[in-house]
Amino acid sequence: MKQVLGLTLLTGMVIGFNDISVAAEDRVSTNLYLAYPPRNHQTTAKKIFFIGNAPTRGEVFINDRPISRSKTGNFAPSFPLEIGENIFTIRYQNESIAVTVIRLSTQPKIPDRVAFAENSLTPARNIARLPKESICLSAIAPLDAKVSARLNFKTIPLLPQTEAVDLPPNSAIYTSENENTSIKVGHYKGCTQISRQGNFGNPLFRVRLDRKTFTTRGPGTISILSPNNLDVIEVTAAAGVARTGPSTNYSRLTPLPKGTRATVTGTEGDWLRLDYGAWIRASETKLLSTRVPPRSLIRSIVAREINNSTEVVFPLQNRVPIAIDQGDKTFSLTLYNTTAQTDIIRLDDNPYIKRLDWEQIDPTTVKYTFILKQEQQWGYNLKYRGTSLILNLRHSPQNLALSQMRKSLNGIKILLDPGHGGEELGAVGPTGYPEKSVNLVVSKLLRDELVRRGAIVYMTREEDVFVSLQDRVKLINNVQPAIALSIHYNALPDSGDAIATKGVGMFWYHPMARDLAVFLQNYLVKNLNRPSYGVFWNNLALTRPHAAPAVLLELGFTINPEEFEWISDPQEQRILATSLAEALTEWFNSVD
Repeated sequence: MKQVLGLTLLTGMVIGFNDISVAAEDRVSTNLYLAYPPRNHQTTAKKIFFIGNAPTRGEVFINDRPISRSKTGNFAPSFPLEIGENIFTIRYQNESIAVTVIRLSTQPKIPDRVAFAENSLTPARNIARLPKESICLSAIAPLDAKVSARLNFKTIPLLPQTEAVDLPPNSAIYTSENENTSIKVGHYKGCTQISRQGNFGNPLFRVRLDRKTFTTRGPGTISILSPNNLDVIEVTAAAGVARTGPSTNYSRLTPLPKGTRATVTGTEGDWLRLDYGAWIRASETKLLSTRVPPRSLIRSIVAREINNSTEVVFPLQNRVPIAIDQGDKTFSLTLYNTTAQTDIIRLDDNPYIKRLDWEQIDPTTVKYTFILKQEQQWGYNLKYRGTSLILNLRHSPQNLALSQMRKSLNGIKILLDPGHGGEELGAVGPTGYPEKSVNLVVSKLLRDELVRRGAIVYMTREEDVFVSLQDRVKLINNVQPAIALSIHYNALPDSGDAIATKGVGMFWYHPMARDLAVFLQNYLVKNLNRPSYGVFWNNLALTRPHAAPAVLLELGFTINPEEFEWISDPQEQRILATSLAEALTEWFNSVD
């Protein structure tokens, strides 16, 4: 993150980078322009859309078929794709553009001989498990074959799966295609349990069909750990990314504060399974010399008001894994590998917290639940200080009551994040106008409107520069604004319908941000008469910060020919910014 370069005093306050004008990306001087897809594009989608523009005089043809366009000449038709190479020619008068789109098959390729499909053997990486834990092996081979795997001392039959299910990607929800698909091909699977400890090497896979046999070693080794001699790790990352499984495809859990200690109960590749069930990358941890499982007792708990927040100290013997859960008027903290001896809690009359309850969920899991006096939550911070866990619950903005009385945003800190920037264009409209530019234009207009209403506005960028996601999140954590808004415009996966899809969408992650997301969605749809794309819970880098309610706004689809005209209209951009400022003023005046 570049250093903050100045402070400008206006009606309110603006803090950010130096301001320069941002122009749309230069495009080649030609009448026919194709923004998407690129000339040699690969996809697994069954269709593809073509985003571009040409003068309104004359027609545009794709493979000699005339296509419809908006009043300014934008187009976005979709065409079906066959498996393999698909060749398209886009033509306008004497200009043409050739595009090749290769559709890749999502179906596993069944070998046409007695063998295994490439990269189909699992485990694909070295794994380690506890004794008597279920271990499953799988392969793809010709139909009607006999398949097995031998692991040191035992043979495991791999049985044909009559109907394998292929789940859609998470992104399929954006095109309403999130239905399972069945794969009726040669999937074979078998599971076993091993009581003995040790490294049993790479399983030997065997396939037999028509009196022909093929064998090969699997890519991953299988080890069984000693339950009494397990590794203990400590989280070295500022916030260790805990997940439900051993890859980035699995969902995130509550981040683990730096210093958290846990026992390793399994491994897969470079991922570690921790004793409370979560997985974490080994690179975010360090191995400790001790083999004693980190366990803790907890006794007296103290809460005090400090800097418009409540700081709660949980004294522990070890830095244990944690989980956070926010509800309506509740905030819960779960401590794993912990047994309560909590007989005394000090919590004086507090403007934010009504009381603190606790319960021992099981012998090693204790849950503390704060009952709050108001429904809207304003963020939290969590860290270890020594072996004590320090929880900081932010109160409502200090100037909120005064602002509500004046129906303004007087003194309220708001952070705006214009998405993308620099070489990161974001979505591109039919004329080549990139999302990064309109994000910045609208963010600046919104900033000015918020400042007029008395807000203190921070910007993650005020020029066409690249700012990493990590630096954007870091600024939110450092500034501790009342809310953080990330400004974006939308696009679709290849399988989407760019002509039929338009509208405003809101994305949130923490429950404290949902009401703000819904309020902004309803306000823009109603007051600007915009289509509603929807409100989504989404695990995004700019919705995950927990220091403040954070919402990512997708204000329209750059790929939609007609909506792009609204998006790129300077007058409509000003109207949008004003409406957003009015919506935020009304929302702040409505919260408790």
